[in-house]
Amino acid sequence: MKITATALREKYVHIGAPAAALGVLASTLAAVPAHAAPAPAAYTVQSGDTVAAIAERFSLATVDVLTWNGLGWRSVIYPGQTLALAAPAAPASAQAATPAPAASTHTVVTGDTIFAIAQRYGTTVAAILAANGLGQGAIIYPGQSLTVGVAVGVAPPEQVSEAPATVLTASVTLNPPQAENVALIIRIGRELGVSDRGIAIALGTSMVESWLRNLDWGDRDSLGLFQQRPSTGWGTADQIMNRDYSIRAFFTGASDPDGTITRGLLDIPGWEGMSFAEAAQSVQISAYPQRYAEWETAAYEWLAQYG
Repeated sequence: MKITATALREKYVHIGAPAAALGVLASTLAAVPAHAAPAPAAYTVQSGDTVAAIAERFSLATVDVLTWNGLGWRSVIYPGQTLALAAPAAPASAQAATPAPAASTHTVVTGDTIFAIAQRYGTTVAAILAANGLGQGAIIYPGQSLTVGVAVGVAPPEQVSEAPATVLTASVTLNPPQAENVALIIRIGRELGVSDRGIAIALGTSMVESWLRNLDWGDRDSLGLFQQRPSTGWGTADQIMNRDYSIRAFFTGASDPDGTITRGLLDIPGWEGMSFAEAAQSVQISAYPQRYAEWETAAYEWLAQYG
């Protein structure tokens, strides 16, 4: 059976898969061979692998591979990492298990952490991660809906005393590589005299496009922090993979040898008066312009924390 890229986008875009991941899925998805080799129980990640490509190779659904390994659509895999390619066997006692408690949902607000949400609902961080297909270090953001299972014998959320808001931490926690890239974007933005709003737009854009990672892969020939494409005038592949170059190109544009000029944020007339998403889209020309607005609040938090 063939699964089209359009069908895949329609099925998964609502769960927040990053733009780079959606692009790769759409451009590489093809018919699964009728007699594909059976999947091994586990697979060791090789350089250049993606979860989507691994799933396709063994005739598996990408969402299943993510779930079996406790990964989310924003998770990054590394060479040498072992991935399970089959659902874990249920323990024998599971057959006589008592019914699971009813699940609830929680809409993330600024200041939330998975730990704080787990405490509020009388459950565990591991349970929330598993219920939402998230991995350790997953990022949550305001407006996101999380499935939360209330533990047996624990009062429902309206009966649980909430901790004072002052004990909650920032809603988004970055890992070291992401934090380093945030600091670099802020530093270069300051050097160029970009306003805080412009820098926040760059931060949110990079989060959508690459999870704030300097990716050496992407949709078609997209690369780097902002998934810029050599074929559309953003520079050579080596230039785009240079973080300093790609950040400056986002702000000020880039020109390639044939004279094609790609506009950066500061080249867009009236960008200061645009909405956060409109300004980002004016540079990126993305198929999913609405995605940028989701990261506006987090971008300003990163600017305050690392700027």
